[in-house]
Amino acid sequence: MSLSSFARHRRTLLASLIAATLSQPLLAAESSKPASAITAAKNAEVLKTLPFSDRLDYETATRGLIAPFTGQVKNAEGKVVWDIDAYQFLDNDKAAASVNPSLWRLAQLNKYAGLFEVAPKIYQIRGMDVSNMTIIEGDDGLFVIDPLAVSETAKAGMELYFQHRPKKPVVAVAYSHSHADHFGGVRGVVDEADVKAGKVRIYAPSGFMEHVASENVFAGNAMLRRAQFQFGSLLPRGEQGQVEAGMGKSVPVGGTLTLIAPTDLIQKEYETHTIAGLEVEFQLTPGTEAPSEMNFFFPEMRALCMSENTTQMMHNILTPRGALVRDAKAWSQYIDASLTRYADKSDVMFVSHNWPVWGGERIRTFLADQRDMYAFLNNRTLNLANKGLTPTEIAAKMDKLPGELENKWYLRSYYGSLSHNSRAVYQRYLGWYDANPANLNPLTPSDAGAHYVEALGGADAVKKLIKTAIDKGDYRWAATLGNHLVFAQPDDQAAKNLQADALEQLGYQTENALWRNMYLTATMELRNGVPKAGTQTGRIDLVRAMEAGLFFDYLAVRLDSDKAQGHDMTLNWDFGDIDKSYALSLRNGVLTHIEGRNGKADVTVKLDKSTLDQISARQLDFPTAIKQGAIKLEGNGKKLGEFLGLLDSFDPQFNIVTP
Repeated sequence: MSLSSFARHRRTLLASLIAATLSQPLLAAESSKPASAITAAKNAEVLKTLPFSDRLDYETATRGLIAPFTGQVKNAEGKVVWDIDAYQFLDNDKAAASVNPSLWRLAQLNKYAGLFEVAPKIYQIRGMDVSNMTIIEGDDGLFVIDPLAVSETAKAGMELYFQHRPKKPVVAVAYSHSHADHFGGVRGVVDEADVKAGKVRIYAPSGFMEHVASENVFAGNAMLRRAQFQFGSLLPRGEQGQVEAGMGKSVPVGGTLTLIAPTDLIQKEYETHTIAGLEVEFQLTPGTEAPSEMNFFFPEMRALCMSENTTQMMHNILTPRGALVRDAKAWSQYIDASLTRYADKSDVMFVSHNWPVWGGERIRTFLADQRDMYAFLNNRTLNLANKGLTPTEIAAKMDKLPGELENKWYLRSYYGSLSHNSRAVYQRYLGWYDANPANLNPLTPSDAGAHYVEALGGADAVKKLIKTAIDKGDYRWAATLGNHLVFAQPDDQAAKNLQADALEQLGYQTENALWRNMYLTATMELRNGVPKAGTQTGRIDLVRAMEAGLFFDYLAVRLDSDKAQGHDMTLNWDFGDIDKSYALSLRNGVLTHIEGRNGKADVTVKLDKSTLDQISARQLDFPTAIKQGAIKLEGNGKKLGEFLGLLDSFDPQFNIVTP
């Protein structure tokens, strides 16, 4: 690979860019099929099993509405970033046959958009992004918690707020945790110059910048692709497409993801600060929903912000897009600590997604139930694992929550699920291997598929079995057969169409928003092929946040070890603006690095970290930087080109449901 191609092939290193970079929906509505009679009947049965007559959430989701938001938010180029009107089909109170009624209910509740009063001095922008922005009115100005995912929606949210409330300056911002939808819109709220001048403070939990820059970096390309499935970002909005993302309607499309570094890090388990004239107590909760996260308590308003640690649903112990496994036990314990410390002193509890909870008794019950749910996930999984059950067997056993928890709307499997959360707990403690040697070294999907198809009598015989299973409504078995057939016969469009038919009905039936999106995205790709990636924008702030050492860690991931053998070399990288040096060693097809210089390096690359940031953001390439004098080479300069030529470029749209 040439120096000039390096910039072109540089892939996004941060999985958190998901919120800003996904393509416009591509699938035409007519590509989907209606719900089968079996699916329609199964969904209708849900109405008999859950307390749909309980309409309290409809009251609380609309409580305090000051100004509704309708229409779209556009970026500087006039392209739509957010479109709440795309969900007008949810105005029909009766669920479509192609949507689980429980999920339809949640999708309706998350559709309420606009400016809401949570309590005197506390306001929220909801339904204008996948997350909520909270605006606290202090004596000295405004304190904003979680400025949404992209600057366009954050700016629109602030404009809506100022249309109805006094125009005080924003004097402080808090990032509740290290996920992009809780900091990415910050430049739509405040100016970095005001932060540098000391006019605005930015609060974040300990470890925030490290986790923003490093969480999931090394698998970022795979994570971004998997996120397309999780959020259903390529699906049309509609009864047979994407209806919900669980935490909110969807992720913004093509917006600008930004970041301003915090000025104040919360380091202790509990810290009290005066912000905008208000007393705020911070509770650090590391290792829960995010590796760096915190809650907030406002004693004057008797208000508790639980960030994303308790939402109106079950959360993920391991998100389907991929991440480090979370600790359900610690999560439960931190919720218990919040319950003990704050619940008796709170009249309202609000979070960074969904809608608030009012009333002391309801808050206490809500927190206790959420605590019990995560404790159950941890303890029941380990109970069954210690009895010798495998992850698949455990998931089958954990088909419902215990006692009264099963009928609580705010514990339903809309985002996380008992099935994949129990597998995640198993993975955290015991890993991927279920101890059965038959699964120790399994065949690849293509090899296994070929054997299964042959054993079952050939492709035509398997197609008949799939059709029979579909006719019976045995869609999981049909999908199992279809998967083997597709991986054995990837060019057989009829096989892919049958597999799509099975997955589509599973998507229509599931209560889980993410499962629906994943099933239906798979359906789309089986029928229409893998869509092209959208243009990635607005990432320079996150690139700047990445330490140089992390950049070299990622280069080690990109190295083609087979191609690199026989190209042993040592490269020094000297960064003048940060006064740091790194020595890279390529040996036996393995790249490692240490901080410092190697006196026998083949080449020394001298540049500023800011120059590397520009190259990483595709604003500059190596040849141009060398020509302009921004990069100077000492020693054998050809070694840099040789090294860059050994790096892989990852396809952002690799196949998932086909070989």
